[in-house]
Amino acid sequence: MSREQMQRVFVKVVGFGDVERHALNTLFRLSQGRGTSYALWQPEFGVSPQLALIDSESMEALVEFEAPSNEGLKMIWVGDRAPARAWRSFTRPIDWPAVIAAMDQLALAPPVAAFNLDFDFGTSEPTVPAGVRRALIASADRAERLYIRARMALVDLTQADEAETAADALELARNCRYDVAVVDHALPGKGGAQLVRQLVQADPRIPCVIVTKERLSATEKARALLGRQPIVLEKPVDPLKLTALLRQA
Repeated sequence: MSREQMQRVFVKVVGFGDVERHALNTLFRLSQGRGTSYALWQPEFGVSPQLALIDSESMEALVEFEAPSNEGLKMIWVGDRAPARAWRSFTRPIDWPAVIAAMDQLALAPPVAAFNLDFDFGTSEPTVPAGVRRALIASADRAERLYIRARMALVDLTQADEAETAADALELARNCRYDVAVVDHALPGKGGAQLVRQLVQADPRIPCVIVTKERLSATEKARALLGRQPIVLEKPVDPLKLTALLRQA
């Protein structure tokens, strides 16, 4: 990957203890060489940070949110009682892969033009940078969605849309192109089973559809072993198996 294709994002970090800082610095070091890498921002750099990580337990947390110098800065809140202005929030214990996935989502978001004189009122597919894979996560369980997003981040699958109902997931699939979809079989609404059938037959086609389910039938286990679509995984999902499937998608 050429230097022109790489993007470095400076992150303002407020608070956090020694252990959490060590984990964060390790993740920043591991990000070097990726399409998007992260580095700790310092005032002497002479450039503005692109985003901030705020520790709710630090005395400076709310001060940072109110500081005029941080107006417009995307802030990720870690801890309880997240302010309404927080762009994303995560509770402790910190799921660092999920935090990095959220940061990637911001870093890879296409810039928004100040003015758009092409008045197109039709529904258009959101722009995704070339070579970036996109995923759909459909589950009513927020913890499950965060877990799946974290597994995706480990294989650089950082562009992911989330849906809590079958209707929302189907609407997203109609308007976006996805490389992979992970669907909870127990999804509310029309139900995960019907949604899966629609996603497998969707146009544009989704190459890889993964279903998570409490108990698998003998037929579903056989289909999973053969790698046939949709691939059904039994809960609790084997993280290594899920990661391997996402990497191949």
